Amino acid sequence: MSGGSQQSMTLRSRQSYRRAQKLAPFVFLAPAIILLSVFLLYPLIYSFQLSFLDWNGLGNGARFNGLDNWERLLSDAIFWQSALNNIYLAVFSVLIQLPIAVVLAVVLDEAAKGSRILKILYFIPLLMSSVALGVLFKNIFDPNFGPINAILAELGLYDWTQDWLGDPDLALGSVIAVVCWQNVPFYMVLFLAALSSFPREIVEAANLDGASQSTIFWRLKLPHLQGTFRTAVLLAVIGSMRYFDLVYVMTDGGPEHSSEMMATYMYHTVFNSFEMGYGSTIASAMFIIITVIAAISMRLSKRFETEV
Repeated sequence: MSGGSQQSMTLRSRQSYRRAQKLAPFVFLAPAIILLSVFLLYPLIYSFQLSFLDWNGLGNGARFNGLDNWERLLSDAIFWQSALNNIYLAVFSVLIQLPIAVVLAVVLDEAAKGSRILKILYFIPLLMSSVALGVLFKNIFDPNFGPINAILAELGLYDWTQDWLGDPDLALGSVIAVVCWQNVPFYMVLFLAALSSFPREIVEAANLDGASQSTIFWRLKLPHLQGTFRTAVLLAVIGSMRYFDLVYVMTDGGPEHSSEMMATYMYHTVFNSFEMGYGSTIASAMFIIITVIAAISMRLSKRFETEV
């Protein structure tokens, strides 16, 4: 074989190798892209298409009705009440869950004895399914047989006994309390993981310089948690805007839609009222609202991070 033919074969093999290198990332990404398209993009696009139809979800009786569903949504008081409830849940999730999670993470990070047992105990709520948790707290909040009212009655505080899930003024607050109790361990683990990467030498040096524990926390540890806090805020907001199972089990959105969430209202519209088109409109509006609020929360958390 001549030298020229060998060089041409070597050149072709190099070109083939370069092409393979360029295609390799797309080949590895292809399964994820396909799954994302099938289970996320296609349902999203299909739901948006259904939002322009009047259809009960059965048979072939779908009828195009233009923007009627969207006009109805703008004047739907129940939808906007459910959206406001989701916002309440998101705000209280950030204001209650994250500070408690930070405190628990700092305590466990500094605890030497029994920290493993405490971590397991604190993590138990997150290991329970939302359905089981909803049934549990539905019984706990029961006005007749629940332990909360029983304890209040034993203490002589009869005026404090309430119908916690049956009172429109208390139902949403009761649900928010359970949601916070369930999710605090998750954010605690996030902050605990971030604190575990904090250099111990810095803390030891600060202790030698006479810095108090509060100074070490506010000046050293809290700035170290900025990135994690930003992620936690985003997760808390997005998770709160799409909450369904726990609310459905505890109150089913009642009473009088006082604890209704956008997801439960969409469920009732589709599966109870058989309004597939309008339910898809609610789902599309949920996606838009979640995207906007997530973008705003990211911007605000980033601004807070730069200021701190």
